[in-house]
Amino acid sequence: MSQPEQNSLQRELKNRKMVRQWLYFTALMLLCLVIVGGATRLTDSGLSITEWKPIHGVVPPLTDAAWEEELQKYRQIPEYQLVNKGMSMDEFKFIFWWEWAHRFLARSLGLVFALPMAFFWVTGRLDNRIKKPLVGLLALGGLQGFIGWWMVSSGLSERVDVSHYRLATHLCMAALILALIMWVARGIAPHRNDLKPTANSSFVAGVLAILIFLQIYLGALVAGMDAGLVFNEWPMMGNSFFPSVMWEASLGWHNLVENPAIVQFVHRTGAYVVLAAVLLHVIICWRWAAGSTHTWRATMLLALVIGQAIVGIATLLTEVQLDWALVHQGLAFIVLAFAVAHWRGLVGPLPLKDGRAHTHGLT
Repeated sequence: MSQPEQNSLQRELKNRKMVRQWLYFTALMLLCLVIVGGATRLTDSGLSITEWKPIHGVVPPLTDAAWEEELQKYRQIPEYQLVNKGMSMDEFKFIFWWEWAHRFLARSLGLVFALPMAFFWVTGRLDNRIKKPLVGLLALGGLQGFIGWWMVSSGLSERVDVSHYRLATHLCMAALILALIMWVARGIAPHRNDLKPTANSSFVAGVLAILIFLQIYLGALVAGMDAGLVFNEWPMMGNSFFPSVMWEASLGWHNLVENPAIVQFVHRTGAYVVLAAVLLHVIICWRWAAGSTHTWRATMLLALVIGQAIVGIATLLTEVQLDWALVHQGLAFIVLAFAVAHWRGLVGPLPLKDGRAHTHGLT
């Protein structure tokens, strides 16, 4: 390799590393946003700010008069009138700050993503093949802001809480954004030359990531309906594994998404399915590629899923205590991110500009 070619390769590797670090930081910030969002939901703070002000809303109330104006707006919605009537200013400030922090973090994340992307773009540090995915991610982030307000607006007129369907959409959009960030970041990361355990391993890893994503959706339905408070024992639900006495014939199949007891059962069942699928994947990996990087990552994914199951059980048994519930939600996103990273590792990285594979130890 000539010296100019060597220099070009080094620049490309350096640029990929910089972009990758930025994407990982963005993913970490998104995880923090999700945890704060979970706290906002669990403290019933999500309806405390009744207007959507994408720009001006970044400044919180700074005077007593401004605080009184915000509280007066909150007094107009059903949640205050039917649930929190007579709330003191200090109690209102507690829920207001959770919602404000969630929105502030979301705005900050938008800047943390958009500004470095613009810098990398204009300075020629972005691989052309990831430009469209990054623009797509930026667009999804903007859409997520709209979805957040669409969710909040569902609880401002006729309800005392937000629609659990809209809450699930909001959370799953965050999960999708995280998954795509990890996919792009891992695509420009160096990979090892280990052979895949089987010809179908990458497909199976993709199915696992999708199952975990669906499980997050089911968990969002549970959170949106406070379904985690219906049964607080495990492995039984009352006197059986399936709470048949809670089935409402008039709802039909809608029991699966609208009956809190059945929604909790479906979420539990989803956890068993994910655990069994990941375990089977690990067994196959160890059978055909013992000790490979892919197998160790599959094993780590299994450990994360088991840890998440344990945290989920603890969340149930403690009647959805705030700390356990937040760990459960945050760990769900970590499991998804790792599953996507494992999947991308099996698919392989984007080739370098000269067509070579981006492997560890490349100089």
